[in-house]
Amino acid sequence: MTAFPLNSGQLDTIAPAVRRLVANNPSFMTGPGTNTYLLGGTRFAVIDPGPADSKHIDRILAETNGAIDVVLVTHTHGDHSPAATILAKQCNAQLLGRPAPGDGRQDLSFAPERMLENNDEIVIDGMKLRALHTPGHASNHICYLIEDLQLLFTGDHLMQGSTVVIAPPDGDMLAYLQSLERLKSEPVSRLAPGHGLVVEDAQEEIERIIAHRLQREAKVAERLRAFGPGTLEELVTRVYDDVDPRLHALAKSSLWAHLLKLEHDGRARVDAERWSSLEH
Repeated sequence: MTAFPLNSGQLDTIAPAVRRLVANNPSFMTGPGTNTYLLGGTRFAVIDPGPADSKHIDRILAETNGAIDVVLVTHTHGDHSPAATILAKQCNAQLLGRPAPGDGRQDLSFAPERMLENNDEIVIDGMKLRALHTPGHASNHICYLIEDLQLLFTGDHLMQGSTVVIAPPDGDMLAYLQSLERLKSEPVSRLAPGHGLVVEDAQEEIERIIAHRLQREAKVAERLRAFGPGTLEELVTRVYDDVDPRLHALAKSSLWAHLLKLEHDGRARVDAERWSSLEH
């Protein structure tokens, strides 16, 4: 893994004809900022242009000489897609992705000219990308694979150094795990995430995240059996007792996602906002 830290505005080449530009939106949730990827040498594709920040948009235009043919987004959360429509209009570029779901947490300004389906291909400057629909973090989430480089642009499906929040109702833990399993059969050796550095051991990281999620699921099920029924507020302190309490508000979303998966699997139920185990 690259040893240098990332900073807002930093530009680095991560593969032939692939550069990473960090947006100017550092925060607790985004780390140093959203990673925008510039693909091509003469004509360009841009993945995840980030927030509608004029400084960042101007930097993208400067680094590509405005020669952008395609603007892609991995999903429509506010730190990834709001600049997409602005950038596409300025460059007369094609806007591609999947429409925003209506859960109240999405960038509704994003309206793709073409809705990408699983395995759709995009060619830019001789470089071929394949879209992989990977619901879980968001129902409209797409990863983009350059098979020749075995490089996968993961958005918020996988990121360097941490797990991602799965927040229902649009976030879905069952779909997330299924999407991760599908990636194990793809020719992927490197991950270019939406936040943080490139992950060089892709398949090992995918296995690690699956194992981590299943371990957490097992702990949710065990605590339901051991302590009896509880609300999300009560359960989060039992299940995430190994996590800083300041993170419990975030953890509650992923806990809800785990409980919904257990309900789907016939292992838990909810009644009047209290969850209980169906296992003995």
